[in-house]
Amino acid sequence: MSAITNMFGIGEMLQSGAGIVRLITSGLVLTAAGGALAVTATGALFTDSAVVSANSFTTGTLDVSASPSSAVFNVSSLAPGDVEYAPLTISNDGSLEMRYALSSVTTENSLAAQLDLTVNTGVSTCDASGFNSGTTVYTTGDLGSTTGVNLIGDPTTGADTGDRTLAASTNEALCFKVSLPLSTGNSFQGTTTSATLTAAAEQTANNS
Repeated sequence: MSAITNMFGIGEMLQSGAGIVRLITSGLVLTAAGGALAVTATGALFTDSAVVSANSFTTGTLDVSASPSSAVFNVSSLAPGDVEYAPLTISNDGSLEMRYALSSVTTENSLAAQLDLTVNTGVSTCDASGFNSGTTVYTTGDLGSTTGVNLIGDPTTGADTGDRTLAASTNEALCFKVSLPLSTGNSFQGTTTSATLTAAAEQTANNS
């Protein structure tokens, strides 16, 4: 043991019978156990790390709007045979592509069923002269009902027949044609109905 001590220049040796003796100096660890000696070198390792910051995530937006936002029609003194036209623009003001459906709920059923509604898109002008230049998206049917009528598509989640798709920041102009048939009888004199239109939109991404 004294020879090993002199070899490494260790000035003092710790001994404990047949136990373990550890001598540490100059970055060396000497361990003796049961007469055997192990020499282990200690020291530092070069290390480094790289930081990747600013990993940002922003969600998209779904934002549908309608213009005008109220009173697409405001008709009084309607007579059998009269036809009224009015435009409605549906816009996608969000950053995500969307699909939309349009429904109509009326305050009563009688006059709402008597009035005939047709909706076209892509018309040159929303009047008698330009209406037929467009594509029909709601074939002539009731104005609405108290329980609601789907005019365009279906507000049920997922892609449904008739749903209209709009890319982000685009819009679609619809033209409404409402007529009171010439055959309308006297029982409809002085009656009133009011319709509320609702455009329901949903994302198209991951939603088939």
